[in-house]
Amino acid sequence: MPGELRLPWLEYALVDAPDPYFGGYSWYDLPGDAGPGVRRSRELLTRLLRDRIAAGHPAVRIGLLGFSQGCLMTFDVGWRFTPRLGALVGISGYLHDPDSLLRELGPEARSVPALFTHGTQDPVVPMVRVRAQARAIQEAGLALEWCEFPKAHTVAGDPEIRRIRDFLIRHLGG
Repeated sequence: MPGELRLPWLEYALVDAPDPYFGGYSWYDLPGDAGPGVRRSRELLTRLLRDRIAAGHPAVRIGLLGFSQGCLMTFDVGWRFTPRLGALVGISGYLHDPDSLLRELGPEARSVPALFTHGTQDPVVPMVRVRAQARAIQEAGLALEWCEFPKAHTVAGDPEIRRIRDFLIRHLGG
């Protein structure tokens, strides 16, 4: 992603999820009850963010970006986190428990800029349900930009990367 985004001023911390999963990693169990894994991973990511802030990185200059399960974790952590983060970007994911999330928002959550991109042809995370989740989040007053691309469960190449890059420049600066 750093090479694709071409933002040399942006410092990256590329984090693997904690659980081995078919040659990769996962943040929570699939299939089954994702809740315990989501809560455990939320604690891990919150700790990582607190460590970055303690090391001198201002929260408003920190962005979270995640794909699929990482998308879920980005929004799950980012909208609960205090102090407010600078930007959230979720790609091809969904919200685990939107009702709980809305009840547990951080005090500045509604001012956190967020971008949610999704594919109209995603067979892994069908867009219809996710679009409804995004609308509910927007109606709750969160600063969420929703963007659809004609893609499956992937990144839509330059058009999507360009949208993400522009969003990060706009909200994290150069």
